[in-house]
Amino acid sequence: MFKKFTNGCVRVIQRWLPDAFLFAIILTIIVYIAAMAATGLGPIKMLTAWGANSGFWGLLAFSMQMALVVVTGTAFAQAPIIKRGLNALAGLAKNKASALMVICYVSGIATFLNWGFGLVVGALIARAVVKRNPYLDYPLMIAAAYAGFLIWHAGLSGSIPLDISAGKTFAEVTFQAPLSETILHPINLIMVAVYSLGLPFVCLAMHPDDANTKKIDPSLLVEEELKPLPKNTPAEKMESSVILWAIVCAAGLVYIVYYFINKGSLSLNVVNFIFLFVGILAHGNIKRYIDAFAEATAGASGVLLQFPFYAGIMGMMVAKNDAGSCLAAVLSNFFVNVSTKLTFPLLAFLAAGVVNFFVPSGGGQWNVQGPIMMPAGRTIYGDGQDGITAMAIAWGDQWTNMIQPFWALPALGVAGLGARDIMGYLVTVTIYAGIIACVGFLIWASII
Repeated sequence: MFKKFTNGCVRVIQRWLPDAFLFAIILTIIVYIAAMAATGLGPIKMLTAWGANSGFWGLLAFSMQMALVVVTGTAFAQAPIIKRGLNALAGLAKNKASALMVICYVSGIATFLNWGFGLVVGALIARAVVKRNPYLDYPLMIAAAYAGFLIWHAGLSGSIPLDISAGKTFAEVTFQAPLSETILHPINLIMVAVYSLGLPFVCLAMHPDDANTKKIDPSLLVEEELKPLPKNTPAEKMESSVILWAIVCAAGLVYIVYYFINKGSLSLNVVNFIFLFVGILAHGNIKRYIDAFAEATAGASGVLLQFPFYAGIMGMMVAKNDAGSCLAAVLSNFFVNVSTKLTFPLLAFLAAGVVNFFVPSGGGQWNVQGPIMMPAGRTIYGDGQDGITAMAIAWGDQWTNMIQPFWALPALGVAGLGARDIMGYLVTVTIYAGIIACVGFLIWASII
């Protein structure tokens, strides 16, 4: 029964899910119509909100940051030392169950530490496992790797809990919650553990039979041998200079140490800085890193193409009429108005899941829902309980990433697959994660 449901989801997704870019266009049309209906703004005003600098071009800096997450993460993961480490871990996979455990746990641990690294490493470990076990269903293995990414906003690089730990002001009111009330709260850690430990077995139950198994394209398993670099000209000698490589690595690593001694906080820029210089160090040669970086840029094409459209969607979601109402507020307020002390975190989580489908950026969603949800949570729970509301938004944001193909693009770029190849499996993962989160937030609310 379980496999029939999953196979049905796979067939539906493969038949009806368009390319991720077309999905962004379809969402743009839906939000355009819905935002006009919710706000009463005319078509030209809504079109202006879509195409304005604060809309279509409102996430250029973030787009570059995200492109660098993909490229630096992929280039770093292509270093020989990283490949040897992943291949060693892949050797632990002896059958379907152990293969899924290796993929899910490596991806999940890496994601909990840093989501950008986990997103790329998950696809690479899946490919390494399938290389040793070619009888496995390749799309399912990549789906399992991406499913490990679901806990990113409950992990150490989650943008919402890190932001509110320093204090976040909405409508001249400051909301603050230490990490002990967000990421490190026992309920959050239990939800992460339950989801992560059970994920391989959920994926195992979805593995198709031999007749329906889609094996990996052998061309994806071909890895070029590391060839010696030419050193015939002064330019080629400079590119392979150990001295220049050592100077660059030393400068980057000294700054990283200095930064953490004096500030100690993570940000997207710091993460990219670390991956860039550790990548250069791991490759052991500037020219080899240049080549790896150039090869990795192909994985960022989807980010560069689609992010302006998602920024435009965000612009329409927050476009306000004269009364100060917007589509995002309408969606969020619907859930707030029907909630109680027990159900508010649950409904905030569900609202965040809906909004995330249209605004897949965690930081963007925080700015859309934070001004609505955080004051409502303060009204319901009083001071000192901001963490539960923040984490409800964070979990909702990460939850529907499984059926919102945007964040799968980096993993798909590494894997050589399309969104429709894995989304059918991820429907089941979404249901599984949703049940855990709903129960978790009901328990969390009951102990406040």
